[in-house]
Amino acid sequence: MSTILQAEHLTKTYRSADKQLTVLDDVSFSVNEGNSLAIIGPSGSGKTTLLGLCAGLDTPSSGTISVMGFKLNAMSEDDRAYLRNQYVGFVFQNFQLLSTLTALENVMVPLELRGVRDVASKARELLGRVGLADRSHHYPSQLSGGEQQRVAIARAFITDPKILFADEPTGNLDEENAHSVTELLFGMNKENATTLVLVTHNLELAQRTQRILRMRGGKLVEEIHQMQTA
Repeated sequence: MSTILQAEHLTKTYRSADKQLTVLDDVSFSVNEGNSLAIIGPSGSGKTTLLGLCAGLDTPSSGTISVMGFKLNAMSEDDRAYLRNQYVGFVFQNFQLLSTLTALENVMVPLELRGVRDVASKARELLGRVGLADRSHHYPSQLSGGEQQRVAIARAFITDPKILFADEPTGNLDEENAHSVTELLFGMNKENATTLVLVTHNLELAQRTQRILRMRGGKLVEEIHQMQTA
């Protein structure tokens, strides 16, 4: 099984006034293609920063990150954006839907950015799979939080990503919606054989993955291999 994500000795520091703040301190791990991984830890432990670096949304102060065999450090921002558009899906805590677009149009955006035409039928199919076939022409303000996250999941999967990064995907949802979104996320992930890397405070969600990385104070302090798979 090939490695799809490789992080080696990642460190991220910021200058704050006259002090240097270390958010990540020498973090290394890898993820094999098709596997699922959760990153957990208290607020301020560096887990969201780590996810952003692995997704190429930010660059490390030192260390290297490879996705699909491409070294992100050696790539320009434009090249990293192209890599994300071709191979990466995202699901965020605050949904990040475009308020002026309908649910259908939001799902269509990633393929339209690729220059693909006639993507509406695939977007409608995905909205049907997430149970929102009858909400395709509603705007985000007309949807509940759970519905907005379902739209975001459909948008993430429309490009058939090789790897999906999810940052607190149930963090803004009530218990019932969190459960249904979890089932949907892991179900579609398994169906599409996508690699999943997620950041979460939700231990129940983390326990659905094959491995858990525990962060504290910017360091990777524990790695847990789990018997069950999603």
